[in-house]
Amino acid sequence: MKFKNIVVLALTLALNLQSSNLVCLAQTASSSQAQSPPLMESMNSELKRSVDKLKAHGDAPLYYLGYRLYETTTVTISGEYGALTQEVEPVRSRYLSVDVRVGSPELDNTHKIREQGYMGSMGSSSFRKDVNIPIEDNDLALRQALWQQTDQSYKEAQQQFSRVVANRDINVTEDDPSNDFSKEDKAEYFEQSQNFDLDNEKKIEDWTQLVKRLSAIYRKYPSIYDSSVVFQAKLTKRYLVNSEGTKIEDSRTDYRIYTTAQARADDGMDLWLYDDFEAVKLDEMPQEAALDSMVTKVADNLVKLEKAPKAQPFAGPAILRSKAAGVFFHEVFGHRMEGHRQKDEKEGRTFTKSIGRQIMPAFISVIDDPTLERLGNVTLNGYYKYDDEGVPAQKTPLVENGVLKSFLLGRSPIENFPKSNGHGRCALDETPVSRMGNLMIQSEKCVPYDELRQMLMAEIKRQKKDYGLIFDDIAGGFTVTQSQAPQVYSLKPLIVTKVFADGRPDELVRGVKIVGTPLTALEKIICAADDNGTFNGVCGAESGSVPVSASSPSLLVGSLEVELKDKRQDKPPLLPPPFHDKGHDKAHEKTSDKAQESKESGGKG
Repeated sequence: MKFKNIVVLALTLALNLQSSNLVCLAQTASSSQAQSPPLMESMNSELKRSVDKLKAHGDAPLYYLGYRLYETTTVTISGEYGALTQEVEPVRSRYLSVDVRVGSPELDNTHKIREQGYMGSMGSSSFRKDVNIPIEDNDLALRQALWQQTDQSYKEAQQQFSRVVANRDINVTEDDPSNDFSKEDKAEYFEQSQNFDLDNEKKIEDWTQLVKRLSAIYRKYPSIYDSSVVFQAKLTKRYLVNSEGTKIEDSRTDYRIYTTAQARADDGMDLWLYDDFEAVKLDEMPQEAALDSMVTKVADNLVKLEKAPKAQPFAGPAILRSKAAGVFFHEVFGHRMEGHRQKDEKEGRTFTKSIGRQIMPAFISVIDDPTLERLGNVTLNGYYKYDDEGVPAQKTPLVENGVLKSFLLGRSPIENFPKSNGHGRCALDETPVSRMGNLMIQSEKCVPYDELRQMLMAEIKRQKKDYGLIFDDIAGGFTVTQSQAPQVYSLKPLIVTKVFADGRPDELVRGVKIVGTPLTALEKIICAADDNGTFNGVCGAESGSVPVSASSPSLLVGSLEVELKDKRQDKPPLLPPPFHDKGHDKAHEKTSDKAQESKESGGKG
């Protein structure tokens, strides 16, 4: 999620990387005069019927009901070595989530169940079968699906609430007795649906041919045994209604092109590199020359890594370049700021009792601002107006001058923080929890990057080390947040360089992971550069994968620890790729290429 495809395991293991316009109710009220679409009318009608009728059923009263429906249109084009590997037709899907709460805001069916044993309970319940969601706006068919899902969810909620009450009676008093749900003002927001820019066959065909051309670049590199180029376009329409009167209809478009490549060193170590571009509008995507450069750079760097020496375990001074620093803070710090982790007694709660205390150098401040659409000339992936619980997004200062001030909050209150700050987020078919949006690291102590590098050299000599490290990019990683496991993180750097104390030329190295504990790592930041870089990506945790960004200057850290990554024992492929085999039939290759060119140009010679 780079954490390009960060998966943050947070069980869990929070497992697979750039003028603030704070959205307020007064602003959105003016748009509520727009006509509700048929789908919203169906959702509202069934919601009202369910609330009215279900109040008389069950031992625990229904006090909240919410519907979230997401409609996606997706185009995926992937290529390898000049050939198409995935169909490109647009795929349209709908996903429905029903949020039923019984009991009261103080104690309801979503309350965490504490059980004996190592893993305990995730607070979940019975098996839920899938309900088919019609992709047409047919009132009866839509309400039928809503009715079925509501019925299942309501029955599960009643059963779960009984378990919650019984579990509370047999366990000790919880450390954080906060309510299970916060009261928030209703919100009404309707915006005209964004257009899907890939709206005709020619545009899709143009991108198809571009992906094929870009993927063919890897033909030049015989030692790269696997590679791909993938273009993804997605339009997501969101419809949200609840029993508090909230009604939200909005949409977003996402465009992304990325490349991955793999090789294997002579000692069996697998090597992998990745890069991408992301945009919210198709015309903001780079031109072919820039994309060609991206793919070529990945391939060239991977070939260099093959020949690079293997790194050794090390602890010492290092520079995290700007994007790498953003990913570092996302993993090491950001997940520990998610509010729901502060009252879960199976979580490590590293910073829960640290409000008002200094947790990092006084020149560092950290905010999360999902209301910020752009930073400089970069569109931020974590921008949104309302979260997935219908609460307006809010700029949230987390650290001011090194002092912890707040947490990221959804509608699950924690001690001293009874209200949401608009960070309840989820994937299309998951339940919202507090998540990051646009995480931004700011420093009042900045120097030009060249000077920061000189400071690294001075620190290497001060610590009497032979060398330090520079991390140019990080692919992602994971962080352990639960108390039953060590409170550690592990990050996957892509490009790592040794900087020698005696002035020798820098040396590219391979095969390391950044490891450590968060408290120690954050305290050892020495200085920042005056540059700034933004990572746009996707982060996965309990509530699924959500779009995020992380922005930071380059950081000099007094000590980072690296350990060796694991490696395979088998050798690289025994034979060269067919294209680079000395016995390859060049005449056949030229004939095949000409035939392909003729086919792509409609048969005109």
